Amino acid sequence: MVAQPTIPIDDPDDPRLTDFRDLSAADRRPDLSRGVVLAEGVPVVERMLASRFVPHAIMGTEAKLARLEAAAAGVPRYQVTAELMAHVVGFHLNRGVLAAAHRPEPLPVGRLLAGARTVVVLEGVNDHENLGSIFRNCAGLSADAVIFGPRCSDPLYRRAVRVSMGHVLLVPFAHLPPAGWPESGLRTLTEAGLRTVALTPSGEETVAGAVADGPDRVAYLVGAEGPGLTPETLAAAQVRAAIPMSRGTDSLNVATATALALYERAR
Repeated sequence: MVAQPTIPIDDPDDPRLTDFRDLSAADRRPDLSRGVVLAEGVPVVERMLASRFVPHAIMGTEAKLARLEAAAAGVPRYQVTAELMAHVVGFHLNRGVLAAAHRPEPLPVGRLLAGARTVVVLEGVNDHENLGSIFRNCAGLSADAVIFGPRCSDPLYRRAVRVSMGHVLLVPFAHLPPAGWPESGLRTLTEAGLRTVALTPSGEETVAGAVADGPDRVAYLVGAEGPGLTPETLAAAQVRAAIPMSRGTDSLNVATATALALYERAR
């Protein structure tokens, strides 16, 4: 890759900054309409550079771009002031740097399941911060992939990418077809050799007990914050597992529960 110099820009209307424009308009999702993924902050941009999401532009302040000079030598880097960046983005960006990459083709479910030992399957997880936290937990606790069922938020939204610390770009994910969920989706998992373990406060088994016999391959099913997994998904799962609670607490945050389940699996 040919090294490129940093390019100073002082015009907020410069077309080279288009993919970074008006990001405060979350209701219109300019990133989605432009087909881009945005990485925010030096550590997240570094993870984007190490992922399959190849950035085609980076905008940042002089100090932040200097930290990325070696890793991003082949990517156009647009140097701006913090004030100009705020004008372009629509708010003050504390992290001082953004990278944009085009969205690649989705990964096929079969390819991810083929060699996976532990996967996390999401149903109705529609909070971007929970979603980002789940990906960060998956990265740190050795999950091989995240598989999406229906009614989940976009994992490539800027907030989810930021909360995941860029791990949503590194942990592979794929989407199961919504038609026939949950029966057809869970059948895909079991036919691939995975034991389906639904995380639920009403589980008849503990999370530790569900993996105590060391099953070769496990798919943890995780539902939305609050309602959890649907009754149909709970009924279709091979095992329903709970995390023992105390002091009258019925459950944990969905990302925390996923982390504990992955920890039990890892140890």
